[in-house]
Amino acid sequence: MSKGIYVATIEANSGKSVVVLGLMRMLLGKTAKVGYFRPIIEDLEAGEMDNHINTVISHFEIDINYKNTYAYTRNEVLDLYNQGKSGEVIDHIIKKYKYLESRFDFVLVEGTDFSHENSSLELDINILISKNLGLPVIIVSQGDKKDIKSIVDSVQLAYDTYKEEVDVLSIMTNKVAVDQIDVLKEKLKKRIKTDTDITVIPKIKSLANPTIKEIVKNLKGTILFGKDMINNQSENFSVGAMQLPNYITHLKDNALVITPGDRADIILGALQAHISKNYPKISGIVLTGGLIPEESILKLIEGLSSVVPIISVKGGTFSVTNTIGKIKSRIYADNIEKIEISIATFEKHVDTDKLSNDLITFQSDIFTPRMFQYNLLQRALNNKKHIVLPEGTDERVLRAAARLIDAQVVELTLIGDKDTIKEQLIKHDIQLDTKKLNIVSPTKSPYFDDYVNTLYELRKHKNVNLEMARDMIADVSYFGTMMIYKGHADGMVSGAAHTTQHTLRPALQFIKTKPDVNIVSSVFFMCLEDRISVFGDCAINPNPNAEQLAEIAISSAATTKNFGIEPKVAMLSYSSGASGKGADVEKVRAATELVKQLAPNIKIEGPIQYDAAVDMRIGKSKLPDSEVAGRASVLIFPDLNTGNNTYKAVQRETGALAIGPVLQGLNKPVNDLSRGCTADDIYSTVIITAIQAQDL
Repeated sequence: MSKGIYVATIEANSGKSVVVLGLMRMLLGKTAKVGYFRPIIEDLEAGEMDNHINTVISHFEIDINYKNTYAYTRNEVLDLYNQGKSGEVIDHIIKKYKYLESRFDFVLVEGTDFSHENSSLELDINILISKNLGLPVIIVSQGDKKDIKSIVDSVQLAYDTYKEEVDVLSIMTNKVAVDQIDVLKEKLKKRIKTDTDITVIPKIKSLANPTIKEIVKNLKGTILFGKDMINNQSENFSVGAMQLPNYITHLKDNALVITPGDRADIILGALQAHISKNYPKISGIVLTGGLIPEESILKLIEGLSSVVPIISVKGGTFSVTNTIGKIKSRIYADNIEKIEISIATFEKHVDTDKLSNDLITFQSDIFTPRMFQYNLLQRALNNKKHIVLPEGTDERVLRAAARLIDAQVVELTLIGDKDTIKEQLIKHDIQLDTKKLNIVSPTKSPYFDDYVNTLYELRKHKNVNLEMARDMIADVSYFGTMMIYKGHADGMVSGAAHTTQHTLRPALQFIKTKPDVNIVSSVFFMCLEDRISVFGDCAINPNPNAEQLAEIAISSAATTKNFGIEPKVAMLSYSSGASGKGADVEKVRAATELVKQLAPNIKIEGPIQYDAAVDMRIGKSKLPDSEVAGRASVLIFPDLNTGNNTYKAVQRETGALAIGPVLQGLNKPVNDLSRGCTADDIYSTVIITAIQAQDL
């Protein structure tokens, strides 16, 4: 079940508030604790609250701090995008949303308003946010003053655009003329051939009418009378420029009277008509020109038994009238009538039973790299581990260490000379507080002699003497690995400046493999644009036989599951299914059968080609009955040559972040880095290592 829903519009003035208010009422009828979140709000004056947020949390009495209900203002996002920090925006939004998700049973997320010119950027941002939050989307559009074809065209375009990236739960078209509803719904269902729910909501005139409060705000007016009635709605307006006897015949129900402030005759006549049984009631009076009636007139008005709101505004009658005509009405917290009308409209025209059932049964297959990285960070923070980095003088290691210390995600030990490390920090302008981590030079460590003696006892049967052990422990890889063996650290990450053999040899000599493991292998977490694929083995074993390949697959599935991804294993080869012949294919086929025997709960397919494993269309055409084809999350390569080249090709050609190699099978986590790694790679690998250490 999804723990949230994302409401996204495709244009301004879509009536999105009707959908949000209706959804909130529906959700509160199903679960007690519903949160509300707006990733991006409009820019506000100091001390001002976002109207959408204020309306929802006030009316539904949601126990939530206002600062937790949004992540950024519009200008803050644009500034960060201009600085090339779009990833930072998404990371922060995920963090804010996840906090609410942990506090509430369900979270209603409302997208941006499309109230500015750059609608294409806004569309992209809303898709990106909903995708990275892993939420199904309700698309809201509006049909006011549009022909049916243009409505259908815009809705289809929006649906097709969203559907490429996220799951669309419902399409709601708002503000549609009553006589167009049935025809529009039929054409939308015919054009958009999908099981996605399609709803059409009529235009409700009273929701479009501006209130006196909105008129005051837009015109920066002053309320002279009737403050307690400023939620009165103005269904229409008329200018009092002619003589009173002629003017009052033009009054209509709930009309707004606009007249210069010195026209006492129009003011008093309109008020008298309001209380008369023979004339319509008016909603209010706007006095233009910044003119205030004389004291005697004000006194007369004050003494009347019934007074509508009267406001004074600057500006001429013509310009004021034009401004009022352009006001787009909004729903706000103290306008209870409009809120209740919105909810009633939603409940009348939306199949809430179906919508709530769709939410309950919804399962998303989308798992973006940023979601993955966020989850990793949170897991590491829940149980902080101590990780040692033997290459403490490497610039990339130091940059990664600075980020790790800032995030307070692990305890760190850098191996290296303290003065040299400080020189490197100054040289590369890296802001790392060395007081917040440990820096150890092997030969100067108080544990050095103990480590030497321990290594001697462990390896003397291999003809290692004390002098040899002393030389070995002086090496950063041996020293770091011994820290783990002795319990002075929980894991190690190395390889930025050393070979895989140099990193792994000490681990294989005395950390050793787990009791049920015969082979150490590796995986890469390939963070692609819209998913995480796990590649194994791309770093350790040159040419595994069928038994080894099966063990690599089982270990890789376990690692994948441990990191929150459902393992669907594809055993890769140059042919799919039973068609291929040859020794290489037979090896993969035999390995697949071994996995099925040894671990029958693993979903596995093999032999299978790469394209059939990851592309649904090709997978279904080649292996139509497979539950792995087209949706594989774990890809096992038949040999190191294929795996290593493929992971590097995918990384370089797609820009994917490759986390790893993450080693499998050791008693304690030691992970190797590529010598071409970046600081980001090191940062992610340390977090992965810390999580591995939690499970020991």
